[in-house]
Amino acid sequence: MRDMVRFTWNCLAAVVCAGLVAAWVAAGTVCAADPNPAAVRDPAKYIGLTVCNTCHNAVKVGNQTGKWRSGPHSRAFEVLGSPEAKTVAAKFGIADPQASGKCLKCHATAYNWTEQIQATTIKPEEGVVCESCHGPALNYVPKSTGEVTLEEPLRQRGLLDVLNPFSPRAKTCYSIITMEDREKAIRSGLVYPAFQSCVRCHNEQSPTWKPDRYVNKQGKTVGFDLRQNFIKIAHPKPVQQ
Repeated sequence: MRDMVRFTWNCLAAVVCAGLVAAWVAAGTVCAADPNPAAVRDPAKYIGLTVCNTCHNAVKVGNQTGKWRSGPHSRAFEVLGSPEAKTVAAKFGIADPQASGKCLKCHATAYNWTEQIQATTIKPEEGVVCESCHGPALNYVPKSTGEVTLEEPLRQRGLLDVLNPFSPRAKTCYSIITMEDREKAIRSGLVYPAFQSCVRCHNEQSPTWKPDRYVNKQGKTVGFDLRQNFIKIAHPKPVQQ
């Protein structure tokens, strides 16, 4: 009888420990990242310009959204309404480039490189926003500082869910990633360096592509030169003194 009681308690202890480990893992580990975050851009993971602006409008961090607003990407949708854009579009049978997915797949992050709106958190009129270059941010930007603790996840579960390692709710992943931890952020979808994204649109498929538009540092004529164009959109974080 004593052996049976001991066996029962050992089994119960094992279940409890396994449950707590599952709860800890669900609450505090990194979500499984996309196999190639630089290539896989899930529109469901876009958080939108408003969220990015929460931190990146501050001068002390570089006012990245302010620099974006004064740069060409913020005007990517607007420029499609220009006479020049309409002239180019007309050659391809497009009457209104601001309403054509063929144009908006690169001129609006909301289209996510397709000819249909894919993201609900970004408006086409916002043009090319942060996540076109830096990748969908849902997994590498925490919703709040509260995510780094166990308190919130545990409050959302019943006792049986916490103790049961096989509970679907116990398998829920709570991201605690911040952009300050670059390596973890990259594994969770941050595209770094961001210029990996440039050639998704700046390539020979563009209707305004000219293979000899630039002369690069090596003296070669190219259709797109990263060094010359990056200057137009640079938004570095200030070096801390």
